[in-house]
Amino acid sequence: MNLADKTLPQLVLLNAQRFSGQDAIREKKFGIWQTYSWKDYEAQVRRFALGLAELGFKRGDRLAVIGDNRPELYWAILAAQSLGGVALGVYQDAIASEMGFVLSHAEVRFIVAEDEEQVDKLYEMRADIQSVEKVVFHDPRGLEGKEDDWLIPYERVEELGDRFGEAHPGYFEEEIAKGSPEDVALMCYTSGTTGAPKGVMLSHVNLTAVTLGMIEEDRWTARDEVMCYLPIAWVGDFYTSVTASLLTGLASNCPEAPSTVQRDYREIGPTIVFAPPRNWENMLTIIQVRMEEAGAIKRLSFEYFMNVARRVEAAVKTGKGPSAGLRLLNRIGEALVRAPLRDLLGVRRLRYAYTGGAPLGPDVFDFFRALGINLKQVYGLTESSAVCIYQPNGEARPDTVGRPLPDVELKIADDGEILLRGPMNFKGYFKNEKATRETFTEEGWLKTGDAGFMDDSGHLKVIDRAKDVSKLNDGTLFAPQFLENKLKFSPYIKEAVTLGVERNYVAAMINIDLDAMENWAERNAVTYSGYRELAQHEATYRLVQSEIAKINVNLSQDKELSGAEIKRFLVLYKELDADDGEITRTRKLRRRVIAERYAPLIDALYSDAESVNVEIPVTYEDGRTSVLKAEVRLWNVGTPPAAPAGALDRSA
Repeated sequence: MNLADKTLPQLVLLNAQRFSGQDAIREKKFGIWQTYSWKDYEAQVRRFALGLAELGFKRGDRLAVIGDNRPELYWAILAAQSLGGVALGVYQDAIASEMGFVLSHAEVRFIVAEDEEQVDKLYEMRADIQSVEKVVFHDPRGLEGKEDDWLIPYERVEELGDRFGEAHPGYFEEEIAKGSPEDVALMCYTSGTTGAPKGVMLSHVNLTAVTLGMIEEDRWTARDEVMCYLPIAWVGDFYTSVTASLLTGLASNCPEAPSTVQRDYREIGPTIVFAPPRNWENMLTIIQVRMEEAGAIKRLSFEYFMNVARRVEAAVKTGKGPSAGLRLLNRIGEALVRAPLRDLLGVRRLRYAYTGGAPLGPDVFDFFRALGINLKQVYGLTESSAVCIYQPNGEARPDTVGRPLPDVELKIADDGEILLRGPMNFKGYFKNEKATRETFTEEGWLKTGDAGFMDDSGHLKVIDRAKDVSKLNDGTLFAPQFLENKLKFSPYIKEAVTLGVERNYVAAMINIDLDAMENWAERNAVTYSGYRELAQHEATYRLVQSEIAKINVNLSQDKELSGAEIKRFLVLYKELDADDGEITRTRKLRRRVIAERYAPLIDALYSDAESVNVEIPVTYEDGRTSVLKAEVRLWNVGTPPAAPAGALDRSA
């Protein structure tokens, strides 16, 4: 049976037969895990699909879902696809204007919103989304007494589905049978780093073809478990929570709330984890902060045995393997340090961990490999249906993203751009034929926009976004993402923007990690009244200066990047924010916006100024705007002076 020849709803019907009573999806409610079998899964999709049919949903219509990871939202997606419709997710933390653009551009007819918060946003933009005929809400709290024909409870749609099913027996199966693998199933909107988001149209076969390749290569099975915690609007979540689940029968698990993900991780113990770099960086920060809080014996044991693990990992990479003595020390470290720490993180049963969506710093990658987590890098775009390049077992490396999956072709253009071809490539951008044509070559190769090359082992190395790789005035290679990832290895640095295009040296703008910095400030008797004061505190600057100086030492030893050491920096007085358009909802930098908004700061970094006064407009979650005024320090990195005894001791 070739599963790639089936649509996603056809897989739902198939799984209700081949995995009938097996767990398909779970959700934690009020502290208790609610479990649905594959038979239940199919019944829920059926009820909602027939309810949509009763409401007038037709083949080709578009349905959007907005909210946290909930089984009902996944079922709604599959219900729309069962009727020949197209589904799309909208980032639940998007402000009304961002939602309005996507919903209007996609000409959405039906929306499934999780709760009152999302419904309120929809009311705010109602005049701009004329195509929307019905808003289905899942959580009725706060909406019970609202009388409006525009709104309908999720349960009411299911009741309509039961009635429609009785009047039209066989309708559900007939509509699913009409579907073709080439039909558009999903629209995912790009993050819009350089302009308005574009609607990426993905067919059923786009989504299943290369996912099957990954399943076969890494032997995913129906016994595996995944956590559904990434935004539903991101193709990476759909890849594991829906496509892989339908193809293998593995169980998906929805946490009770975003704030309980770590605790729910520990209870489920997922076997497969897919996470963007920001998640791994956050996890590393948590570990580093906890180790700094630990007693001297625990801290020294952690540092010693993690160093042993790194040496073992390095020896394995050389092919020689570690010595008998090093292996023994590593086993002791596994029992005393690494295994308990993995259990604390909820990854004790983890078979595979994948990172993708953006580059992950080599230091972060090596740390988790040394911790005993089988972390592997993967590569793909929304336009390539997520993962199409992967690292085979035994070939995980921090400097590559691996080899093409079966049926995926890869080549490097003359200008260094990575090109992809295969069944995973998207059908086009919705209502944007010009952009679609520009994204493909005449031979059908997808232009990724990333620069890279193939190394001697057949692995792809991604350097940076092709448009971002440049040089300093003296000809030194400048790869901003690489430098930014180095900076974010520090537990005290949450985000970084490096500058250097057509400049004499590299400078950086830093966002501190508030959680880590608050902990550090408390231990080092640094007083402050809020984020802005802590960010501009002299002690904070000295700490960040020290962290950058360490990175510069490492850069100076790299033959390609020597000369790209960071000479000057500043600490931003506010976090880079998606609501202000400075980063995307997936936390990618919008460099053009940042360059415009922070132009006075950037100019000051390339002057002799020691401080600069700035005014920056900001947008709050409720849409209100204001202006922040601040005096920002500008420091040279140089060689940081020794801190006063005890005042800035990170190990205190």
